[in-house]
Amino acid sequence: MHNLIAKRTKFVSISALLLIAALVALAVFGLKSGIEFSSGSQLTLSFEQNVEISDLKNELDNLGYGNAIVQETGEGNFILRTEQLTPEDKNALKVDLANVFSANEELGFENVDPVIAKQTTRTAAIAVSVAAMGILLYITWAFRRMPKPLHYGSGAIIALVHDAVIALGVFAIVGAILNWEINMMFIIGILAVIGYSVNNTVVIFDRIRENLLKEEKPDFEQVINRSIAESFSRSLNTSITTIIVMLALLLFVGSNIQNFAVVMIVGITAGTFSSLFIAPSILVIWERNEWSKLLPMRKTES
Repeated sequence: MHNLIAKRTKFVSISALLLIAALVALAVFGLKSGIEFSSGSQLTLSFEQNVEISDLKNELDNLGYGNAIVQETGEGNFILRTEQLTPEDKNALKVDLANVFSANEELGFENVDPVIAKQTTRTAAIAVSVAAMGILLYITWAFRRMPKPLHYGSGAIIALVHDAVIALGVFAIVGAILNWEINMMFIIGILAVIGYSVNNTVVIFDRIRENLLKEEKPDFEQVINRSIAESFSRSLNTSITTIIVMLALLLFVGSNIQNFAVVMIVGITAGTFSSLFIAPSILVIWERNEWSKLLPMRKTES
């Protein structure tokens, strides 16, 4: 049996580098807010003839919509995000575009005012915070008969934050390249990633608990290593099959679910790594008080 847990400082270092990269991406590119989280209008149009997205952007600039965000869907339609449009403004925009390009058909239109956008943002933040706090309390209670049950709850929270931040960072890069915006499907994806990450982590923690209770004088590090080995195939197989489903949704359902699918694919990949290597490593590092080993400068000085 390969001693994976002996490489815990390397796993945590890899995780730290990924988190730093994700945070840098968020700081540099940010997340483009969809209409649910910022006021404005969203107009979906279908043109009779082929239209290049670059030409459409240039024409919107000429019409005074320089800040408009244009996104092409998998079906060849276009989603235009602008400041709030009145019915007259919308009709005038459609006429102007039809004069330059071909006739167009309105497939959807949505207006969101600033008050509703602010309420939606606050509700989404509360939902994520409540979910994280509930998970911490539940896992701590579920492992209450184990020594230091708070370590298990905290380890699960660290793992899910790891997965969520990496998913956010990757989406920031994708958004900068493809002009994707965060919407409610994105928030649903983040919540699903949190649930998936916790589920994987709890499965491994539960195996650790079973193995610890089997032995009279268990070696904590060896028990965790054995538990990872026993759970490895199950976690990997579950993740791969779920990713295949997400890829199918992304390829065949299209733009309506792309945010959810991409966040899930990235989150599940990160979650598999964190559940197998980060959360168990945190338990050992905490148990043996090895936090100083994670600080190379301090280690060198000592």
